[in-house]
Amino acid sequence: MLLASAVVVWEWLNEHGRWRPYSPAVSHQIEAAIRSSDPRGGSVVLGQVDSRLSPYIIDLQSMHQFRQDTGTIRPVRRSFYDPASGPGQGWQWEWENDAGTWTPYDMEVAIAIESAHSRQQPCLDLTPLGFCYLIDFQNMTQVNRQSQRCRRIQRRADMAYPIVSGPLPVPKGGGVGLPATALGQPCSCQQCMLVLSVKANTGGGIQTLGRRSLTMQRPKNSAPPPSKSLSPSKSATLGRGQQQNANSSYYQTVTTPPSPVPTPSPVVMKPQRSASSAATVCHAPLPQRSSLAGLSRPALQRIAMAQSRALIASGVPTVPVKNLNGSSPVHPALAGITGILMSAAALPVCLTRPPKLVLHPPPVSKSDVKPVPGFGHCCRKTTKKQARKGKTPEEVVKKYLQKVKSPPEEDCTICMEPLGGPSGYKGPGVGPVSRAESVGRLAQCGHQYHFQCLVAMYNNGNKDGSLQCPTCKTIYGVKTGNQPAGKMEYHVIPHSLPGHPDCKTIRIIYNIPPGIQGPEHPNPGKPFTARGFPRHCYLPDSEKGRKVLRLLLVAWDRRLIFSVGTSSTTGESDTVIWNEVHHKTEFGSNLTGHGFPDPGHLDNVLEELRAQGITEDDALMEK
Repeated sequence: MLLASAVVVWEWLNEHGRWRPYSPAVSHQIEAAIRSSDPRGGSVVLGQVDSRLSPYIIDLQSMHQFRQDTGTIRPVRRSFYDPASGPGQGWQWEWENDAGTWTPYDMEVAIAIESAHSRQQPCLDLTPLGFCYLIDFQNMTQVNRQSQRCRRIQRRADMAYPIVSGPLPVPKGGGVGLPATALGQPCSCQQCMLVLSVKANTGGGIQTLGRRSLTMQRPKNSAPPPSKSLSPSKSATLGRGQQQNANSSYYQTVTTPPSPVPTPSPVVMKPQRSASSAATVCHAPLPQRSSLAGLSRPALQRIAMAQSRALIASGVPTVPVKNLNGSSPVHPALAGITGILMSAAALPVCLTRPPKLVLHPPPVSKSDVKPVPGFGHCCRKTTKKQARKGKTPEEVVKKYLQKVKSPPEEDCTICMEPLGGPSGYKGPGVGPVSRAESVGRLAQCGHQYHFQCLVAMYNNGNKDGSLQCPTCKTIYGVKTGNQPAGKMEYHVIPHSLPGHPDCKTIRIIYNIPPGIQGPEHPNPGKPFTARGFPRHCYLPDSEKGRKVLRLLLVAWDRRLIFSVGTSSTTGESDTVIWNEVHHKTEFGSNLTGHGFPDPGHLDNVLEELRAQGITEDDALMEK
């Protein structure tokens, strides 16, 4: 065994399929949680280190990040890099975004930039890493090779990412290699071997943490032998295997093709319990390496997933575990024991996983994004609320009331005092009224209240010229909200939602920046946060879906989609929250209840909009 060290960087997967690094402080926090928590798994509250991440929790057992206020779930991973690289030395590389703030580069890109900078290169071409940018170290800029757009970059000193040390197995041929399985051979599941074989095709060796290399030879017989192990859909992808132990010090390595840009090779590890030896080796056929050369990592992963599905479809019996999964460690153990027993009986087995969360559609090119049929625009903006002039609160309320000469013998449901007596409201902002005007009846619904109580209720609201009956919620006038300024985009993408296979999808993108609360908000003059923006929502591109979109546009113009208040999930105050009009934020699944299929969703939204005073007549006006 050879002792080696590695830099640990925790990363999360964004909607574009790119792994984005957490800060060094957050990575240290997660590592500390791993060392101190139950080896069966635990959770990490990121807001304890960075207040901007207060809605986020990482579940170490499932390796997912959960956002409490929106329900968004994203995969996370634990990557290992050379201690001599940028993250190990405390150097951060960042580029300036459109908002004027600094965004860190992906870790592999940042390491390549730091390596070139340390060699005093004048510039660095990021094309080999899949980015059409040129880094100019003399001017500290990033230049887009296609658009020639130039952005500033910076090299910033920060704390170093955490360092871990542990033993690495030494293969017979010398050097530092892959962790051995129970049979003394590296894992040869189709996904691991797929990536290894493609990388090996370029002629590169295996980069390891000790900067040694060895050549990974593909098995002479690529046909799968009669297997008594779990099939690849239960086996791990490269570096995220079920066969790795949470406390294991083994680090997997991946091959790296020769390139003018020093491409770092992250090693990904999932802290988990050890699986049985029967689950550590899996053999699967590989495609021709010549047909895979040059493919990106996401493309390789898609091919591997397709091969897994093909293996299942070819007749390998499956043991569904969707009724076995849960928070308890007993449930996955039952699934593993089932697989071991079937393997011992010489029966091939594939443990299927529960459905995965699909938040976003597959990547869509700009040419495939189309306007919504019947809409002459694709974007709507709102600005800050304009001060209304003219009518006083008394004048607004009188407009919707009818005089009551003889009040009934019942209580006012606002102040809970008899209608025949004076109003129970004693606060400011309400002047005295004559006895003839002390009680009024709302014209449409007929409910009766003290006039002073209605004026006080209006003063405590949005003061937008509308009034809502507190008993039956009938709206008088045009109701508006206190939604902050922002932008709403909408277009059609060429993918179908579950339950709507006969139509494409309308994608709505809401974007509201943080700002200062106005007079219509709970705490005027105090800053408010805007977590989770831009928020992506989905509707079927059907006749009813387009009707809902038209009404949502009316609600957006009336500032009723969002509000400023206290989040019911995180408890954070003075933040942008949803305002009682439900949206679907899951594209291809419905695991959180915010996705499809949901046959009653469109009707429910129409009802919720109707409760806000938005009806189909408003949709006709929108046309």
